[in-house]
Amino acid sequence: MGLVINDTAPDFEADTTQGKIKFHDWIGDSWAVLFSHPKDFTPVCTTELGYMARLAPEFERRNTKVIGLSVDAVGDHEKWADDIEETQSARPNYPIIGDADFNVSKLYGMLPASTSGDAKSRTPADNQTVRNVFVIGPDKKVKLILVYPMSTGRNFDEVLRVLDSLQLTAKHRVSTPVNWKQGEDVIISGAVSNDEAREVFGQWKEPKPYIRIVPQPN
Repeated sequence: MGLVINDTAPDFEADTTQGKIKFHDWIGDSWAVLFSHPKDFTPVCTTELGYMARLAPEFERRNTKVIGLSVDAVGDHEKWADDIEETQSARPNYPIIGDADFNVSKLYGMLPASTSGDAKSRTPADNQTVRNVFVIGPDKKVKLILVYPMSTGRNFDEVLRVLDSLQLTAKHRVSTPVNWKQGEDVIISGAVSNDEAREVFGQWKEPKPYIRIVPQPN
């Protein structure tokens, strides 16, 4: 069975474009986004890696580290970075894991445990399930899993929106409604009794007893 939300993100050691890392140590006290790719020099992924580089200040503002993964060797990643910079006007400024031995892809349930052989002999279609986004908290627990097909580029603005929600709801006993964005009203958690809610939030709007709406806590 693959990873699910609230599982501990598997720890691993791997070579990256910024040197060898031990994943949990690399995360430290930060949040982390791990996003994966089936192969180097693939068109949709090229656009994604470039856009993620341009978003670096937004992730830094949220105390979030970004790391990529592709089922090829680190040396190939370095050559790919040249293409990314040339076509997307941004060079990856975060590490990219070399996963030519499929270790991390298998640990995270993106490839079957039986996967073996030479990564160079595999096509992007062979690795098409390596198209995930994992958001991992400072507690090393998986907070979000998104899986995309090869034909659809990922929406990393949505990842930022989810990070805002995850970080808010980790600090305050609230949930965020549909399409919520930073600064908008939130919903008091169902685990909070009305008596507790009065102490913490004061008053609230209540279209139904189970929908208690308050301004976003600071």
